[in-house]
Amino acid sequence: MSRKNLTWLETRSAGVLAHVSSLPGRYGIGNLGSGARSFVDFLGRAGVRYWQICPLGPTGFGDSPYQTFSGRAGNPYFIDLDELSEAGLLSDDDLAPLRKLPSDHADYGRLYESTWGVLGRAHDRFVASGKDSVRDLGSLAAFRAEQADWLEPFSTFMALKAHFGGWAWTMWPENLRTWDAGILGGLPATVRRDANRHTFYQYLFFGQWDRLRRYAASRNVGIIGDVPIFVALDSADTWQNRAVFRLDEHGNPRVVAGVPPDYFSAKGQLWGNPLYDWDYLARTGYGWWLDRLRATFDLYDIIRLDHFRGFETYWEIAAGAKDACDGQWRNGPGMRFFDAVRREFPDARIIAEDLGYIGPNVVALRDAAGLPGMKVLQFAYGHDAGNVNLPHLYTPDTVVYTGTHDNLTTRGWLEHLSGETAALVDDYFQLGGARSAWPVIRSALATVSRLAVVPVQDLLDLPASSTLNRPGTAEGNWQWRFTQEQLERLSKERLATLRHWIELYDRTGERMVRDYSEAPAAAAGAHR
Repeated sequence: MSRKNLTWLETRSAGVLAHVSSLPGRYGIGNLGSGARSFVDFLGRAGVRYWQICPLGPTGFGDSPYQTFSGRAGNPYFIDLDELSEAGLLSDDDLAPLRKLPSDHADYGRLYESTWGVLGRAHDRFVASGKDSVRDLGSLAAFRAEQADWLEPFSTFMALKAHFGGWAWTMWPENLRTWDAGILGGLPATVRRDANRHTFYQYLFFGQWDRLRRYAASRNVGIIGDVPIFVALDSADTWQNRAVFRLDEHGNPRVVAGVPPDYFSAKGQLWGNPLYDWDYLARTGYGWWLDRLRATFDLYDIIRLDHFRGFETYWEIAAGAKDACDGQWRNGPGMRFFDAVRREFPDARIIAEDLGYIGPNVVALRDAAGLPGMKVLQFAYGHDAGNVNLPHLYTPDTVVYTGTHDNLTTRGWLEHLSGETAALVDDYFQLGGARSAWPVIRSALATVSRLAVVPVQDLLDLPASSTLNRPGTAEGNWQWRFTQEQLERLSKERLATLRHWIELYDRTGERMVRDYSEAPAAAAGAHR
């Protein structure tokens, strides 16, 4: 595999990054309903070809979509409740508490208190109706059968978590710390009921997601999904597949994942995810990983593979460590893994998240795997000695971002700069003393990178207070949302400019980029 295999990057296009949780909606958090469709409409009218999101899984403590109870399940918070109301499964009284939640941020504590009871009532009314489908979402029985490999373990896992007061599975009775197909038979009726509820929630989520993705496609908008390299310890993935991870006989991790001190945190980042037993995965043909990717490709048009460097070398931290400072680098699976991926998915479209101090070996692996890497304009000065994020050093087989979900908003970044760096950035991006994100957006669109992605906060030109996530901090993350009014104002005031720039810089996704000169059509005809 080489860079010449990047066939999906043969055209220039633009994308916008906005997690589903950030979308407009009436029930305390973004969902897959009308707010999502309005956002897709905006993208389509602007000529934006891709909508990038963060992982869709059900979140737990900390609310991070990168620490979920399952890498296969969807977050029930994202279910469009209006559809359940229209189907007669929820009443106005049921929804009233959720309508009191804020529209400009997600209050996860209040969501937790209110949402599960509402969803439970919808399920119980559905069961009482004797039906097998909700509107046009297809058959629940068929969904249950088609997704049984992961769905039954996940639903059982979530029911048991509730049964044991939310405790991690490593603290359950020993006989329940390993998934078994017959495990539900000996459990109380309330656990079996809760498992059925979670199956129903997944049926709703995936039916609505499929509909939304088709809606986006009808507006020429594809979806970029995100695949975290690691899964959470307290997840159905780990509980069901203990052999895949480096755990002791009780299910506790021997070592955990993170990164050493870097740009984002002086003490590194202690993620705490269990590390993989790559020898076991190699012996089994990487089957667990291939199944995971297969499910992901069913959901998205392109995937971003988070923490790509971990496939070359990863930071191993002893379980129980207080921070990520003391650890050691270990070799990842390297090209053997990506050879298996390419054999199984020859047309896979993958972006390698290769940010940070990665070194030449990670670059060599990325190039050998034939994957485009990432560039971030906010890292242009002062981030590394080579200033590899300066646009004049880019290559076409890259994806450029003004910032990611882990960066300050671009306006916030500009407002925090000082001294020589502020002067350099002002000169480079021709800001003229302004601190608007829009000159930086234009610079991203003008780069040679085949794909340019802009967070929606930058389109809205919002300050640092609208940052979605601040790595290394424990509170206030993943809460930011934008409103329908902000989207309408953006459409009125900026859509024409955005569309003009997309067309000006050939980012419509329609024109094939050639590495050679061709005569104009009229001139070519004259020489025949």
